Amino acid sequence: MEKIVPKKHWSVAIRINHWAMALVIFALIGTGFLIAYPITVTTGETWQKFSVGEIRFWHILCGVLLGFLFVWRVYLAFFSTFKADWRDFLAFTNIPCTIKQIKFYLLIDKEGPSHEECYGPMQSLAYLGLMGMVFCILITGLILMGAGYHAGLTGWIYTILKPIENLLGGLATVRYIHHVFTWGFILFIVVHMYMAFWYDAVLKEGTISSMVSGYMFEKEDH
Repeated sequence: MEKIVPKKHWSVAIRINHWAMALVIFALIGTGFLIAYPITVTTGETWQKFSVGEIRFWHILCGVLLGFLFVWRVYLAFFSTFKADWRDFLAFTNIPCTIKQIKFYLLIDKEGPSHEECYGPMQSLAYLGLMGMVFCILITGLILMGAGYHAGLTGWIYTILKPIENLLGGLATVRYIHHVFTWGFILFIVVHMYMAFWYDAVLKEGTISSMVSGYMFEKEDH
């Protein structure tokens, strides 16, 4: 006989980091597109119009917040008192389990892989890729921000990252890469939300609610 039991899956820190990063990324996508394709303000005095400058301020502020959240998430992956989950990001290296999850997603197998880690194999690969995208968009963002400042901490960071700008071929290429990664985030969000709802509907483990409550539901034989 199977019994459904709740099991603590996510710590409070991980859940706060998840939702804070989600909100910040949404804000960055919105403000980023407004910077790339600004809205013309036709009314009012010219000297009172500074909409793009204000949007850029909020974009930079959210970028700084994303940087702090990224560092915090990396710290939690190695030093969390609940569960240092850096190994879970490598779950995809378990090839038999990865193949089983791919078959499950393709509706070839009816049962998904076991949840011995926080993430399934394909999830670990996706989240590792997400962390890589966050790192790259932060670096390109710092270069773009630093190009307009030549003093203080921002100017110091830009001096350090200047060789990367040169390696990539200049600010135009850096901006293009930054824009491409934005579309990478949009694609990830669409797939992530679809798979979360689909996985929850099929396995009924409380995948979505677990990021609020911290608990997932597992079958237990007794």
